[in-house]
Amino acid sequence: MTAAEAEAQQRRWRALVDERLPAAAAAHPDWPVSRNHCFARILLDNACGGPWRESVAPPAWANMPPERLDLALSLGEAVLAGRQDLAVLNHRSLVWRRKLRLPPAPLSLPGEDFSLRRWQLADDEPFAALCADPEVMRFFPAPKTARESQTEARALARRFDEDGFGPWVVETAEGFSGFVGCWRPSRPLPLGPLIGQETGLVEIGWRLAWPAWGRGFAVRGARLALADVFSRCALTEVVAYTADLNAPSRRVMERLGMSEVGGFDHPGLPEGHGLRPHRLYRLAAADFMAADATAANVLAGDPA
Repeated sequence: MTAAEAEAQQRRWRALVDERLPAAAAAHPDWPVSRNHCFARILLDNACGGPWRESVAPPAWANMPPERLDLALSLGEAVLAGRQDLAVLNHRSLVWRRKLRLPPAPLSLPGEDFSLRRWQLADDEPFAALCADPEVMRFFPAPKTARESQTEARALARRFDEDGFGPWVVETAEGFSGFVGCWRPSRPLPLGPLIGQETGLVEIGWRLAWPAWGRGFAVRGARLALADVFSRCALTEVVAYTADLNAPSRRVMERLGMSEVGGFDHPGLPEGHGLRPHRLYRLAAADFMAADATAANVLAGDPA
């Protein structure tokens, strides 16, 4: 970006937060803020994936990396166009700043021809059948017994109480069809050399019964789950990992916009095991929201 382009970008930012958004607030009594510095806080925090002062020296309009300031501008334009919920953006900012507590997880998240819902005891039997299916479990060390599946189901259900989020049951026309969602890894993983941290991580994953394959439930369900944790829970990033050999899951990660950051050996598998080599992917909340904003612009006929 040239100096002239950077100056023009900064002028657009000042006009957006000092003039256009405060003027529009008069017609939006439902908006949570109306002052320029509040609009700036919300948009900058969401562009940075956390309190902006933790990564950018003030004044933000002069020191923000151009690609992040551009994201903040895009979010503001989407708010003005009614394609981005300002209350959701404000909620994320306040949670990051420890001004709000996380609300409880909903009982379900509706999709177009499916839903994500919390676990029930009646899910034990179909979950056990899913985990005993050799085709479903071909990228796991072995299928699971009914008792192992029941233990895992209880642990997955408890995630919502422990963390405020978890893996949701995928409910389709056929009934229970697997799960998709986010959770904190239960074992330490050697990810420090790849992303600079090994604790505090949240991963996203899925496991679907074979009749649900090829219908987009993994991608669409993951997007629903990501929208929830990135908005309600204000997570800044999630990771995903799978065996090198698991091409279907890697394609889902790529379709979600996740970036591959490298490989590692899974510590739960012995040396020489074919599934031990894994690939790690990551996705920042800001990038996920930017992709959503871009998709909304395309649907609205806005080439920007």
